[in-house]
Amino acid sequence: MRTLITASHVVGYDPRADDHVLIRDGQVVYEDTRIVHVGHGYDPAACDRVVDAGRALVGPGFIDLDALADIDHALLDTWHADDRGLQWSEEYALRGPRAVFDAEEREFVRSYALGQLIRNGITTAMPIAAETHSDWAETYDDMARAADAAARLGLRVYLGPSYRSAVPVVTADGTPALHHRPEKGEEGLADAIRFVRDFDGAHDGLVRGALLPCRIETLTPELMRATARAAGELDCLVRLHCLQGTGELRRLAARGTTPLALLAETGLLGPRLLVPHGIYIGGHSEVDTPYAGELDALATLAGIVHCPHTMVRYGAALEDFDRYRAAGVTMAMGTDSFPPDMIRNMDYGTNLSKLTTRRPDAGSAADYYRAATLGGARALGRDDLGRLAPGALADLVVVRLDAPRTGPVDDPIRTLLMNTSGADVDTVVINGRTVLRSGILPGLDERARSDRAQALFDRMKAAYSGRDHLRRPTSELFPPSFPAAP
Repeated sequence: MRTLITASHVVGYDPRADDHVLIRDGQVVYEDTRIVHVGHGYDPAACDRVVDAGRALVGPGFIDLDALADIDHALLDTWHADDRGLQWSEEYALRGPRAVFDAEEREFVRSYALGQLIRNGITTAMPIAAETHSDWAETYDDMARAADAAARLGLRVYLGPSYRSAVPVVTADGTPALHHRPEKGEEGLADAIRFVRDFDGAHDGLVRGALLPCRIETLTPELMRATARAAGELDCLVRLHCLQGTGELRRLAARGTTPLALLAETGLLGPRLLVPHGIYIGGHSEVDTPYAGELDALATLAGIVHCPHTMVRYGAALEDFDRYRAAGVTMAMGTDSFPPDMIRNMDYGTNLSKLTTRRPDAGSAADYYRAATLGGARALGRDDLGRLAPGALADLVVVRLDAPRTGPVDDPIRTLLMNTSGADVDTVVINGRTVLRSGILPGLDERARSDRAQALFDRMKAAYSGRDHLRRPTSELFPPSFPAAP
């Protein structure tokens, strides 16, 4: 089936410049899973279906390489001056943690979150979920169910169960520590390898395998070396969170190393590695050491996954986005939070770039849009994603520009970032399949899903008390913004 979409603004692709171009009153034509035409002059009579999107921006689907596949925990953990009540107590870890949700509930949570990604124009995702409410990390079965859920929704995903050798805990006197279970990390890696072998390329290529260990400070060097070897044997990507906090730097310094030194020593530093968030390098205003060429090392990676929206919620920011790009670092994007609004994410990025550099031209809308599309595709090693061009996969997003709250349209990319949000995403096509139409996910009872998500969120919130080192009630851990009226 051949479909033609017309719109006031289309983001095309110029292969000579390896960059996007803007097409006024343009056309996009796709047949089955591939794009066949972008531009003007295609005969509507040669198409089976013609859609006039009107005053809208049609562009490539967003690529989210740190995409939340979980119930929204940012509501609980982004405003605490002291986050010790949000972590496991050492006593809880020693007595044997228990998952808050059973397998079917975890499947629902992931399906619910994956649907939210589609709502926000994300067509390719590398999911992440919190381990706080699990019994250690994710399992093979969790990811098998997630793969099936993604396929039902039509979302392209890079999946693998998370794994770790240690978990951050709080001792009885309130001291942060790590609870070590290295055998858990070995078991988790074995599960992850099995998953990649079983599921890479599944569901007509919508599911790809990846190795997704947890934060660098929760891994042993031996587990990191084994991960590097496995990635080479499986020919897959690794995503590892590091350079994302000063606490991480202190923990590794106590072991006599740094994140980049440990990555190099264990064989992970290189073109298979994706690093969210990559902020705390030498020369950063909160790092004690001067800049020592760290960007040269980061430029050897598959990419940095930049998550400005979620990081600013925790009071952090990458201090010079343009400097990373100028050094040759591949910059991709991740939302890493709820809502997974890539449009707001890009807008936060441009504004934080201006704030941290004091330059009004810093972090341009164009460069952030590139990061959310071409940058993500480059990080994945894919030239069939992140662009609207003949031969590319038919992944596209229609964002309305005619809502009363949007106002006048100037440059459509700047207008997109400044005047719209994920709520303006109207249509999403992935692999030629329309998975969101008029802002609605077809075939789902959204009221029932929302009600169930709320019930599971309430249970997740209540479980924090049982893990807290002081056993505080949720009313004390999470007091409301204002007291309840009498």
